Amino acid sequence: MKEKLDEESRRALVAYRLERAYGTLKEAAVMRREGFCNAAINRLYYACYYAAVALLLANDIQAQTHSGVKTMLGLHFVATGKMPVRIGKVFGTLFEKRHSGDYDDFAYCDEETVDALYPQAEAFIDFVRALLGK
Repeated sequence: MKEKLDEESRRALVAYRLERAYGTLKEAAVMRREGFCNAAINRLYYACYYAAVALLLANDIQAQTHSGVKTMLGLHFVATGKMPVRIGKVFGTLFEKRHSGDYDDFAYCDEETVDALYPQAEAFIDFVRALLGK
């Protein structure tokens, strides 16, 4: 079981996770530019993952796994209308594509896929930032 954070520590960790989300988004751009599309998808997923974890943490919602983060995001934000379905689907899409690219044989993402998902990932992170009031 994870230790309960005091409010100051929680705010600092939320800010760190959000900052890391934007940094990881930049990593995705480098991977795409260099032609590493599977790696770019991985970085897009992790950028959104860090933002989602920040959102859950800010709302004192715990998740122990990547699937748990996806589930909690859906339950507490998409299903309640706090996050539009189209924004929530970005996380689910990247979750699946990252998993496939990392673990399935002969799974390749192309430049068009990365180019389509990059602005969606950025929109996801921006939406989370707005929810956090940052």
